Formats: sequence, C-alpha cells, structure tokens
Amino acid sequence: MKIIVCVKQVPDAKDVRLDPVTNTLTREGVASIMNPYDQHALEEAVRLVEKHGGEVTVISMGPPQAEEVLRQAISCGADQAVLITDRAFAGADTWATAYTLEKAVRTLGPFDLILCGKQAIDGDTAQVGPGLAMRFSMPCIACVQKVREVNGTSIVVERMMDDGYDIVETDFPALLTVVKDINEPRVPSLKGKMRAKKVEIKRLSAADIGADPACIGLPGSPTQVMKVFPPQARGEKAVFTGNLDEQIEQLVAKLAPYL
Repeated sequence: MKIIVCVKQVPDAKDVRLDPVTNTLTREGVASIMNPYDQHALEEAVRLVEKHGGEVTVISMGPPQAEEVLRQAISCGADQAVLITDRAFAGADTWATAYTLEKAVRTLGPFDLILCGKQAIDGDTAQVGPGLAMRFSMPCIACVQKVREVNGTSIVVERMMDDGYDIVETDFPALLTVVKDINEPRVPSLKGKMRAKKVEIKRLSAADIGADPACIGLPGSPTQVMKVFPPQARGEKAVFTGNLDEQIEQLVAKLAPYL
C-alpha cells in the first residue's frame, strides 16, 4: 500500500499575532509546528503500513523552513518526504494549493491512499483535502474517526457525524481527512530522530511539477483575504469579588435591571 500524507507547517496557536498593517499572520519570531490534525493523519498512515505493508510519503507545500515538519514526520515513521517549495507558490489560497499538491502527487507516481488532517489550524477552511480529491476525481471521505478494515482494493471507515457516525466503504485510490479522535500520535523514538537528521528531503519547484504559472500562488487564487482582525470587545465588563455567596449577590444585583 502506497500512502501519501499531506502536512502543513503552521504557527503555534499560542503565539499567533496579527500584523495590523498587512492584515496577515505574523510569522517572524513565532514558533512553527506541524498542523495538529496532520499529526493524526501521519500516525494513521504509519499504523496502516505497519499492519498491511507498504510505504508512507509525506509532502508539504511551504517555504524552506517547512523542512522541519517533514523531518519530524520521518522521525515518527514516514519512509520519505517531499517539500514543494517555490516563491511562485506564495499567496496561494485553497484552490491554488490543491492544484499545486495535485501536480506534485502526480510526479510521485501511483498511490492507493491520501491522508490529510481535517483542517489546518491557521486557516480552518477544511477545503484543501476535498479539493485535492476533486482534482483526482476520486472518492473523498471527510472527518474519519476510525479505520475499520482494509483489504487489497478498498477501505472501510467510520465518518464522524453530528449525531453519531456513518460506516463508509470506498475503493482505492481514495482520500481521507481525519479528526483527532482517530488515534494518539506517537512520540518519536531516538532511532527515528537520528534517521530524520540524516535523511534527504526531496525538493520540488514549480518547474519540477510542471505547474502552470497562472494556476499557482496569488495569480492562481480566485479568493484573497482582504482583512483579518481580532473581534472588538463589546459590552460592559464586571469583576465580582468576595466569596461565592457575595459574588452571586453582586451578579443578581447586576442582572436585576434586565429581568
């Protein structure tokens, strides 16, 4: 089984700041991590290969420093990693990102399964995975919480729903997006960390994947973020002090005019 896992390097949510001038995320001086949902996708891919055989290839589109998350993926059990990097990719929205990933995956040859995290914590769109599946005209099952069965030609999974879950079967090739309930990511072993330091990360440019310049980066993005801002605080603020009974009395007095 050949599995491809898409991962993204994102700012650590604890340190996210907005640039008031450019209305974009400030990345300078902010720690970067592997997107948490992608960690679960990687873990599931490694578990599937450990059980059924095959190989795991991890890919990421991003700047050169995104190589860090690819080495992390290697340390956690991935067999090989590919960084898709080029200044021409800058400013890509989810549409252009899905196009770029598709072109890159095609250069890697046939595959059985693509695994993605449900969404990235910086954009929260949950669009890239399904968009990539659409470009390959293959089945996509989103919000997978459990893999039930795998055979030579198909996979059976549980898809999380608001009121429970669906049991869905699909043939290969297919794409799954996973939620955090699917597993608990492993801690890299010392052997894995040593291997990750030595492994060669393959790099692919826009020319390497045969991308149309009009379809990548900002030129290939039909949507653009015009403004990003934190919500303004609204209403009055009140702080109640004292013991619990005193705080309750203060709260009731505060609410009394509105009752």
